[in-house]
Amino acid sequence: MLTVFKTFSKGLLLCAVIALPSWFLGKAIPVIGGPVFGILFGMIITSFLPNKDGYKAGIGFTSKKILQYAVILLGFNMNLSIILKTGQESLPIILATITTSLLVSFILYKLMNLKPNVSILIGVGSSICGGSAIAATAPIIDANNEDIATSISVIFLFNVIAALIFPSLGYFLGLSNEGFGLFAGTAVNDTSSVTAAAAAWDGIHNSNTLKIATIVKLTRTLAIIPITLGLAMYRLKNNKNASGKKFRLQDTFPMFILYFLVASIIATVFNLSVAFTDTMKSMSKYLITMAMSAIGLNTNFIGLIKTGSKPILLGFACWISITVVSLLMQKMLGIW
Repeated sequence: MLTVFKTFSKGLLLCAVIALPSWFLGKAIPVIGGPVFGILFGMIITSFLPNKDGYKAGIGFTSKKILQYAVILLGFNMNLSIILKTGQESLPIILATITTSLLVSFILYKLMNLKPNVSILIGVGSSICGGSAIAATAPIIDANNEDIATSISVIFLFNVIAALIFPSLGYFLGLSNEGFGLFAGTAVNDTSSVTAAAAAWDGIHNSNTLKIATIVKLTRTLAIIPITLGLAMYRLKNNKNASGKKFRLQDTFPMFILYFLVASIIATVFNLSVAFTDTMKSMSKYLITMAMSAIGLNTNFIGLIKTGSKPILLGFACWISITVVSLLMQKMLGIW
């Protein structure tokens, strides 16, 4: 046990140290968020490490296992009964935006000859919940560090734009407080940016839109479960067919998603206190920031730049399509 700890300790400690200022900066500037700061600091610090051999095991553990633990802790914020009861009005919009984003990412992956993992991560991150969805999906599709860093960077770019312009766009379009809550909750990628956009709207209109947007966003986050399971089944079935082995459902199940679901059921059945769920949420965000710091430490900055404009174009297409579909669905349902 001591030997195992020594193997991972240096890398784990380095990631934890990088994550600490990143997490605080993310709280101070939610439109950017801790994970983005973690990746940036990790990429800067790795260029100053003369020898990473002693850190590699811990960095690898953090980027994979710690990332999964973060997703599990996220489940304690998912009171399914409250989310589904309050968020049921938004379900048609959520389903439409998720479907649209995934279709757009698939079509452009084919047309633009993009890397499949980057396409999946940007599509899932855009349609569900940004960094958390990328964190849940990356281990299932065996995405490498540069795929994850690229996807997080693209999601971050359009998070910032959305948080800055959506309150003004909503006012220009004449959205009601409820309408803007639905719009922010379905058309902004990451939870922190949803919060930033809704809080800005509340500050201007003296409303309580943040609560609506948060519930819609949590409802949208539940899509992590079917999407990740579907990807796991599809990927393993293809691998089994290629190898000639029989496809078995039990081989596909990503256990950390099962634990995420168990945590959600616990939160639903036992009506956990706000203090506990807030603690779990903060721990989850910190662990995600740690994992992104590890990914930054393992990311070649030059290689990231060489990925070019295609992932950005994909992210832009997903973002625009989600924005348009979210507004159109509100119009069709008579909310706007």
